[in-house]
Amino acid sequence: MNKWTRRGFITTGVLASGAVIFGIAIRPGNRAEKVADKIAGPDETMMNIWLKIAKDNTITAIIPHAEMGQGVHTALTMMLAEELDADWGKMKFEEAPADKEYANHILIKGFLVGEAEFPAFLTDSVNGIFLAAGKMANLQITGGSASVRFTGMNAMRVAGASTKIVLLKAAAKAWGVSESELTVEKSIIHHKASGKSGPYAEFAKQATDLCAPIKPQLKAAKDFNFIGKSPARFDIPAKVKGTAKFGIDAELPGMKYATIKAAPVFGNKVKSMDDTEALKMDGVHKILNLGNAVAVVADGYWQAKKAIGLLDIEWEASENTKINQEGIFAQFSKSLDNALSNNEAENDKITGDTEKAISNAGVIVEAEYQIPYLAHATMEPMNCTAWLDNGKCEIWTGSQNPLGFANDVAELLEIDIENVTVHNQLLGGGFGRRSETDVAKQVVRIAKETGVPIKLIWSREEDIQQDFYREANVSRFKAGLDNDGNPMAWKNTFLFKHHPKEAPYIPYDIANQSIKYTTSATHVPWGNWRSVDHSMHGFFTESFIDELAHAAGKNPLAYRKSLLADQPRFLMVLEMAETKSDWEKTLPENFGRGVAIHQSFGTIVAEVVEIEITEESKLKVHKVVCVADPGQVVHTDGFIAQMESGIVYGLTAALYGEIKIENGAVEQSNFHDYKILRMEEMPKIETYIINSGNFPGGAGEPSTPCIAPALANAVFNATGQRIRQLPFKNHKLKKDSLLANKA
Repeated sequence: MNKWTRRGFITTGVLASGAVIFGIAIRPGNRAEKVADKIAGPDETMMNIWLKIAKDNTITAIIPHAEMGQGVHTALTMMLAEELDADWGKMKFEEAPADKEYANHILIKGFLVGEAEFPAFLTDSVNGIFLAAGKMANLQITGGSASVRFTGMNAMRVAGASTKIVLLKAAAKAWGVSESELTVEKSIIHHKASGKSGPYAEFAKQATDLCAPIKPQLKAAKDFNFIGKSPARFDIPAKVKGTAKFGIDAELPGMKYATIKAAPVFGNKVKSMDDTEALKMDGVHKILNLGNAVAVVADGYWQAKKAIGLLDIEWEASENTKINQEGIFAQFSKSLDNALSNNEAENDKITGDTEKAISNAGVIVEAEYQIPYLAHATMEPMNCTAWLDNGKCEIWTGSQNPLGFANDVAELLEIDIENVTVHNQLLGGGFGRRSETDVAKQVVRIAKETGVPIKLIWSREEDIQQDFYREANVSRFKAGLDNDGNPMAWKNTFLFKHHPKEAPYIPYDIANQSIKYTTSATHVPWGNWRSVDHSMHGFFTESFIDELAHAAGKNPLAYRKSLLADQPRFLMVLEMAETKSDWEKTLPENFGRGVAIHQSFGTIVAEVVEIEITEESKLKVHKVVCVADPGQVVHTDGFIAQMESGIVYGLTAALYGEIKIENGAVEQSNFHDYKILRMEEMPKIETYIINSGNFPGGAGEPSTPCIAPALANAVFNATGQRIRQLPFKNHKLKKDSLLANKA
């Protein structure tokens, strides 16, 4: 059980199937006492696991998620303050410790049962079951755009509302009045008839003895004081002043630095090593053979880095050494051929009879799309600091899963997880990469060997060449159109099925659908990459629907609208994108415009991209119009920033992103050959928000899936070239094939 991963929970549906519900009848209740000694000071009262109140009436939100630039500490504190009717000026936050009581049971529950409601008398028991599972899996994840929509909605708001109720009960009892006569304003309880008033802190102790409701009534949107606004974020001032602490900033007395060189070919090991020259360097203390990697310990990072370059390492050979990129895609193609010809592909979604519909179609359209491996390339290189002392281990890092880090370190050192303390810092980018625990396991091995605190820092080359990659993939499509150009059948077969499960599904009204997948194992390690499967399928499906519109001779935006007539949320988003982008406006010569729409992590996003093919036949992205319906935005400015962030990340991948495997190893090594979008290339981005009142969706990932297909569709609009293989840098755009019709 403790080997289960976030991916495992989300993809297998094991919890939903009842596989871990083994007669547990757990009612977690108020677990504040279990964490109070780690969180509460002598002048603070833990109201529940999510908040504490100090004697000066300061309220502190306990946030079980990492801050990696998305503003989650501020947004979740806002959601707690909203239901408390709190004084924002006296609101604070603390990141929750890596403790099993903060396992992400709310997140697990959200991914598996979504917005499903349980009767009040069952809610606590259901939460207990998911909490038990989260503890067993050691999950304390920040990812999947889940913080606001699950923890925020089902933990912070509920905790705030429940706490307010028991505080009012305590005040009513103390004053001998009816609860209905009490009001709250800025963390102060008032009784108008008697003129009495008192801060929450006055009643906090008494309130903890009262039974808090499991399913309190939450506020309606019309009554919001904080949600939907943009108070100053907690994390910004320190970042502006340069005082913010990231994992790489950790400093300990007597600390030494380490860096590492892992086997270039995944899975290979050290055969022999000559460290004679490296050990002659001043400041170099130790060189360790870790099996699949070599580590150098020195007084400083640069000394360790220079020493790594002096090592003469011979790596064991393996069959993996013979693998190259062309061979991988040939293997992928063969796997798809075999799955289709032998009818061995796994069913993902089947409706109607696609084969019959295609046989009756007036027009048949086929296409195949291909994407490369992608690295995460976070701004902050991978790093971790460890100190082993007297059977205990302390870790300083930036992690998307602190509890998972603690568990893996404890297992490696063969100590209890209670003896591992993770000091989680700000993350200089995560995107899924910092949910992996490889760096933590490396540094504790080094620290154990040296007996001193060790800060391990990876070089950028190591970061690019030893990642957990968004996999390369191939997706095949076949569709049948009737005589009016309307799709009768949609057939799609692709490789690999991770999560979320709905990523390849389409919102369009097509009666006959066959969506299937197969696998094709490689030695390249897979990892969560921003938007996970949505980042691939957004490109696949929204490119192909554009191809169908062209085959039908119809405007691609109007074509989508006609197929979304029974999807009012999608239609509203698309119509606003049409208006805000001036879709029907004639573009200058050499310009093109493309559109894509996709729902991921509960948020519907449409993007319209405007591009130019320059005189040098170069692609220039001028403008992106983004319209999003997340149900309800919490921090408006933060949400807009996340839309922009996801677009930039996806645009970088679409234009330049490509990890190639040659002789079994990653060919790219740094930003000179794994290019990142530069400031002068940044398009203008306009973001428009629709608060539709639906259950809140995510912000960190939903804008990424649309940018690649919208860009590809814009290039087609401008040139007539259909880009089916990413990245764009590999294609020579033909200025002489420009289309006259820009609509």
